[in-house]
Amino acid sequence: MNGPYLSPEPGPRGSRPGARARRTGPPRGRPAGPAWSRPVLAVLAALAAVAAVLAPGTASAANPICRVDYTPNQWQGGFTAQMRLTNLGAAVNGWTLTWAAGTGQQITNAWNAQVTQSGTTVTAVNVAWNGALATGGTADFGFQGTGTLTPPTGFTLNGVSCGDGPTVSPTVSPTVSPTPSPTPSISPSPSWSASPSPSPTPSPTPSPTPSPTQGGGCSGAVVCSGFEDQAGPSPSGEWQVTAPNCQGTGTAVIDGSIAHSGAKSLRVNGGGGYCNHIFAATTRDISSVSPVVYGRMWVRHTTALPVNHVAMITMADSRDGGKDLRIGGQNSALQWNRESDDATLPEQSPNGVAQSAPLPTGRWVCLRFQIDTTQQAMRTYLDNNEITGLRVDGVPTQDVDSQWLRRGTAPRPTTLRLGWESYAGDQDTLWYDDVAVGSAPIGC
Repeated sequence: MNGPYLSPEPGPRGSRPGARARRTGPPRGRPAGPAWSRPVLAVLAALAAVAAVLAPGTASAANPICRVDYTPNQWQGGFTAQMRLTNLGAAVNGWTLTWAAGTGQQITNAWNAQVTQSGTTVTAVNVAWNGALATGGTADFGFQGTGTLTPPTGFTLNGVSCGDGPTVSPTVSPTVSPTPSPTPSISPSPSWSASPSPSPTPSPTPSPTPSPTQGGGCSGAVVCSGFEDQAGPSPSGEWQVTAPNCQGTGTAVIDGSIAHSGAKSLRVNGGGGYCNHIFAATTRDISSVSPVVYGRMWVRHTTALPVNHVAMITMADSRDGGKDLRIGGQNSALQWNRESDDATLPEQSPNGVAQSAPLPTGRWVCLRFQIDTTQQAMRTYLDNNEITGLRVDGVPTQDVDSQWLRRGTAPRPTTLRLGWESYAGDQDTLWYDDVAVGSAPIGC
């Protein structure tokens, strides 16, 4: 035959010595033609795209690596926020959550996380007991600050975008309740009573002073009033009605039907609505009281302390630009509040609030306090039981007075006002009687 041998069914190369098989594909050493190369390249490109999506340090919008639930509690000039971080990605042992805060916000205190702020960038780092998060695991923490809180944006977990923005709770949570497991022992016992019968004698800070006058007397005190000298329904003489900053529907009157002792008391009808302030202020000069300011009054109120911030007793502080020291409530418990920087005592963390106490309703309660004007030291009592969460002793205690002690100057009260400040819709009816302020301890 003149042509080459053609095998009808070519076998493997070398199966027939000397045989030559006809090639049906491209010649050796030449690029593949379009008929089969395009599908392969498409598959390779798709695999590369998947690898890019799954590469460490990135996350797709469809599969965010975390979720943040966010519960704000806003009042005029300040706020608290509770965060719940849910890990939607792989398990982590240590987390850092960052986000962008609104302009004008400044974080002053935090709990269950180490929270710092640089400009508008906020960084929260886990603490020892909540750093390990399995897939689906959660960590709860919160913070307090000044300014007007707007929903944070741009959350990242360990440098990776969380995708969608936070889920904002439509209602304010009365008391944030992140229950770390195990609960760390980082502050005093959450019991608000220091002991069954604490001695009213001051601790070593401030300096020891005589025992308090017993029986409710206040002879010799700068302020010593049971309102028995008030002739009409409106406070007069030593007591004057005032409404610092703004006034609403509240009223302050002399009541002849309810009294702790004698026949009269001061009744305050505290109105709700933003900036509803009403007080009766003494005309006596509190600045003459030193070195420790001791206060005592009997208080009776109708409605339990609310979640929102309210104030009932205010004292102008001459060492803080005349801004007020305030006794009031928040998260349903008693607190001190400093108007200048909105610092609170105790801090408004769950552990801090647990070390304060509610103000009983429907009965007269003896409220006593002492403020050292020579050093940062304060103590507060209800019915002669000291409230541990309302103690300042010069040594920062987490959840209690760490935030308060950031201002190193001891206060110097110069006025005393009894009344009601509301920053939301909260209202109450209160009575005050047997009020005393002096330089020596005054008992109940």
